Amino acid sequence: MNIMSVKLEVCVDSLSSAINAYKGGASRLELCSCLSEGGLTPSLGFLKIVRLQVKIPIFVLIRPRGGDFTYSNEEFRIMKEDIKIAKENGADGFVLGALTSSGKIDEENCKVLIDEASPLPVTFHRAFDLSSDPMDALQSIIGLGCQRLLTSGHAPDVNQGIQFIKSLIESENRKMIIMPGGGVNEGNIKQLLKINGIQEIHTSASSYVENLSSYMTDDTTNNFGIKQKQCDMLKLKNLITIIKQFSY
Repeated sequence: MNIMSVKLEVCVDSLSSAINAYKGGASRLELCSCLSEGGLTPSLGFLKIVRLQVKIPIFVLIRPRGGDFTYSNEEFRIMKEDIKIAKENGADGFVLGALTSSGKIDEENCKVLIDEASPLPVTFHRAFDLSSDPMDALQSIIGLGCQRLLTSGHAPDVNQGIQFIKSLIESENRKMIIMPGGGVNEGNIKQLLKINGIQEIHTSASSYVENLSSYMTDDTTNNFGIKQKQCDMLKLKNLITIIKQFSY
């Protein structure tokens, strides 16, 4: 495989991040809110404005709240409605996932969401990494017809999960795209690029930025937990340069 064909998806939760990712060379955006919570469903206004600003595919995260990935019937109703609205307003695909209380893939409810998203592609997100049996979960996700799986290798980040990621990509890449994500940076992306068959990588490529409120001190923002991060165009370009320069 030509390593230069590896795509870089960037997760963004602000307009400035979306524009930086687009200008920096991202192949696709994962649009969300509250990355500090692991990502939540973005607002309709956010989607509509980003759609006007960027010319690359936008995949919308569907996650109604923080916490675990076991949802109530009412929360699934919200998720289904969010998919419908996003489809009508420029989404190119969706990122979603749900588990049962025992840690299995919630196939019944995920199928409802995937059917609502059709014909747009669906990525199953890192709920997979919290599943009770990853190989059983993998087969469920493949059976649901998801086009790709975002995973840190059933571990907190790709550094800890890289061996499992390697085994997944080398064994499952013909059935579904396995996309590593979770802590991807300039220090570890070469290890991912060494994996035979890798096609896509997921990153935020972000850095902390100064708060726009000039009256706030660093102590204030730290104490209230409101430090801001956004996609760092330089970091993103460095990652893309590594991809382009990398050779086996």
